[in-house]
Amino acid sequence: MKEYNSDAIRNITFIGHGGSGKTSLSEAILFQGGEINRIGKIEEGNTTSDFNPNEIERNISINASPLHVEWNSRKINFIDTPGYSDFIGQVISSLHVADLAVSMVKSAEGIEVGTETTWEMVRKNNMPAAIIINKVDNEHSKFEETLELAKDRLTKDATIITFPTAEGVNFKSIVDIIKMKEITYGEAGSKSVTEADLSGDLLSKAESLREELIEKVAESDEELMNKYFEAGALSDEDLEKGLKAAIVNASLVPVFALSATKLIGINSFLDFATSYFPSPAEAKPMKAKLDDNDVEIKVDANGEPALLIFKSLSEQHVGELSIYKVYSGSIHAGLDMINTSNGKTERLGQLFTLNGKNRKEVTKMVAGDIGAVVKLKDSHTGNTLASKNYSVVIKPIEYPESVIRGAVHAKAKGDEDKISSGLHTAHEEDPTLSVRFEPELGQTILTGQGELQMNLAVKLLKDRYNVDVELTEPRIPYRETIKGSCDSAEFKHKKQSGGRGQYGHVVLKLEPQPRGTGFEFVDAIVGGVVPGRFIPAVEKGLNEIMTKGVLTGSKVIDVKATLHFGSFHAVDSDEVSFKIAASQAFKKGFLASKPVILEPIYKITIKVPEEYMGDVMGDISGRRGKIAGMDTEGPFQIIRATVPLSELYKYSTHLRSLTQGRGTHSREFAQYEEVPKDVEAKIIAEYQKSREEE
Repeated sequence: MKEYNSDAIRNITFIGHGGSGKTSLSEAILFQGGEINRIGKIEEGNTTSDFNPNEIERNISINASPLHVEWNSRKINFIDTPGYSDFIGQVISSLHVADLAVSMVKSAEGIEVGTETTWEMVRKNNMPAAIIINKVDNEHSKFEETLELAKDRLTKDATIITFPTAEGVNFKSIVDIIKMKEITYGEAGSKSVTEADLSGDLLSKAESLREELIEKVAESDEELMNKYFEAGALSDEDLEKGLKAAIVNASLVPVFALSATKLIGINSFLDFATSYFPSPAEAKPMKAKLDDNDVEIKVDANGEPALLIFKSLSEQHVGELSIYKVYSGSIHAGLDMINTSNGKTERLGQLFTLNGKNRKEVTKMVAGDIGAVVKLKDSHTGNTLASKNYSVVIKPIEYPESVIRGAVHAKAKGDEDKISSGLHTAHEEDPTLSVRFEPELGQTILTGQGELQMNLAVKLLKDRYNVDVELTEPRIPYRETIKGSCDSAEFKHKKQSGGRGQYGHVVLKLEPQPRGTGFEFVDAIVGGVVPGRFIPAVEKGLNEIMTKGVLTGSKVIDVKATLHFGSFHAVDSDEVSFKIAASQAFKKGFLASKPVILEPIYKITIKVPEEYMGDVMGDISGRRGKIAGMDTEGPFQIIRATVPLSELYKYSTHLRSLTQGRGTHSREFAQYEEVPKDVEAKIIAEYQKSREEE
């Protein structure tokens, strides 16, 4: 396969709300570039990027899919990302390696919640970007209105490059203000394109928009601004240079009119991308660590080899692949590299470029390029591989906190190893999906971004590992503590059964501690009434009962226990006896000290369109939540609240239902708070019932 230098590569990622046309555009680009000879359709399950059986079944993108095409002797790597919020991790990892983000917006629907969510990531990193207003052939298309919404809610720097001559069923041509031509397209699926000079109203509009573009470019550079003031214009050379620079520093966001399904506007977009989007060598350097020092990696094909694995793929018909971006030097099959994240040595196997499940083997890849390597032994998503002379660790990918959790239960015994292996594979493919065993709860807890994401992990276990599991509501990690004191919690353990008996006698004082202080044990024995050799056994017994809990089997916290009296038997006393006596004395004293149950409270931040605010706030109140504050962000309301964890099971799914899929939320642990008495009674009753059933 042809080799490309760093300056001949473009790396872009398509982002946006579900259904905005990212997959259709990807298919159209592959067709226009000659990588495929017929255009697949999402509803027919035959697109290049959505090849996973779950994607075909559901008609949505689930995985980020790296693709590529050659255009104008340049290699364009582009990544089709999911629009469904459950799979936001795929978007984040793709943006991490892209040099420019392309936000897809539907011309009829305008700016949607997925548009804003993904754009926030672009804005946060001050990343070069472009906007495609797609589906201009829709009968309800509102190109100008959508453009104004984009300027208002995404970026004031949105600047037209192509605009439609007509919309809806009459959308057959665009005006390209770089070429200053009207470009007309043949029937859908045809590559026929004709260019014509502009005249009349179209010429006037194009000249006005081109002047806006030139002014925007001039504003981004002081030298160009001076030239523009002096001459009243910019030369073509200055415009080209300034436009590239303005895009790189994110002070200008080009906007394109397009219909992905009818192939209208795609060639102009690709022409512009190859001419004005930054190559990896021109893009902003990637942050990294080198010998614990902060450094920036500038893409350099002559440097020491270094790459970042940003995605792992494990498909039955594709195999296990690590997908990477080369940041420095060049790599080839057989090259030995060090995983600087864990110190392990890896030898690169066959190298490929990908178009969905289709692979092309390559002998070499240079800095800036994106490719895949067959299974590595000890390297995972987020790891850096570098030469032994270059111990660099490229900035890791930062994923959001989980917003949903479920307990994994095997339907058959003996499947634990398969479950562990399968969920590890699921985590490798999507790091926002995590699994861990919680000893305190005695459950395997699966966490992620949404119910569909977790259900697909369960389906993976069934399809690939033949293991049946179910997801249930996880137990809540309650805490127990006391509000009062007990001066004399006493227990005498006596047991005589022939031969040597058992004897241990302790008297405890229990007191509450300030929240967060933890457990404190005080030895206040005077006169040796409890010999020193038994004191550690008393403390051990207290620690064990505090771990098991008294009311609900939950951990006891923030209690001070003072051992101030007791007795012993010269023959029958031993460590076991004092351990039992201590735990039983603690139980008695705990129940006499105004015990309470504490529950975990989470801070949640909810983003919803204003029309759903009342419903969402009412729902929060119904979940024993407390509103902490509200802000406005464009047409969206940001609601901050605190809600008990026990009331948040499947909340992300409920919120989507409440807001027609337009609400999102994030959560983080806040603190433990006392449970209301009516709720406490239910928790204790449920615990006692579960004990009886066991």
